[in-house]
Amino acid sequence: MEKVDGVIAIIPARGGSKGLPRKNILKLGGKPLIAWTIHAALESGTVDRVVVSTDDEEIAEVSQCEGAEVPFLRPAHLATETAKSVDVMRNMLEAFPHHETAILLQPTSPFRTGRDIDKAIDLFKGHKTRSCTSVYTAEESPYLMFYTGDDHRLTRVLGSDVAKNLRRQDLSSVVLLNGAIYIVDVPTFLKDNSFIHADTVGYLMPRERSIDIDTEEDFADAAETLKNWGGIIKTDP
Repeated sequence: MEKVDGVIAIIPARGGSKGLPRKNILKLGGKPLIAWTIHAALESGTVDRVVVSTDDEEIAEVSQCEGAEVPFLRPAHLATETAKSVDVMRNMLEAFPHHETAILLQPTSPFRTGRDIDKAIDLFKGHKTRSCTSVYTAEESPYLMFYTGDDHRLTRVLGSDVAKNLRRQDLSSVVLLNGAIYIVDVPTFLKDNSFIHADTVGYLMPRERSIDIDTEEDFADAAETLKNWGGIIKTDP
């Protein structure tokens, strides 16, 4: 039987970005944006290998300096605006085939910590599920949302009157993916090419640590949040 390695964390970091050029290596709190994610993975007690998938030599150099592996540069067809995370993940897993569990950690989510990763993996293993992803509580409920057309008529998004006589505080809470953590069972992922399944469990993170940086405004918000925390990620006690 082939040896099965431990948990592999894969950090996708493409060089091109239209919304915020060179965002993965812009300085946030005095260090490159990608460093926050690399350090979280290295601080995790359950991650055994931290690799960065990039097409960019400068990002590769920065990542290696921060402690991650960059085993090769990503092929050009996986470095376009339309390249999918599932394909980037598959490319790395096919290069390192002996892992049963893998985690995708996007560098644009700098406020996820090593403790978050460990707790999400515990949730994933405890439920014996095919995948786990990080989420945060939505501010607005879809039960209160409507479509509106050219005729200005309102149609409930959920197509149901179930909530029309309920108070806001009586509505079930809903969550959104925050993009910070995606954990998968590798054999299932390679078969289905998906991060989400019917049995996927959600690891709940606070809204203030669920920022996903894509624009200059997002980056400024993250910088201001970090400044308010005194330069250190504020976590639950």
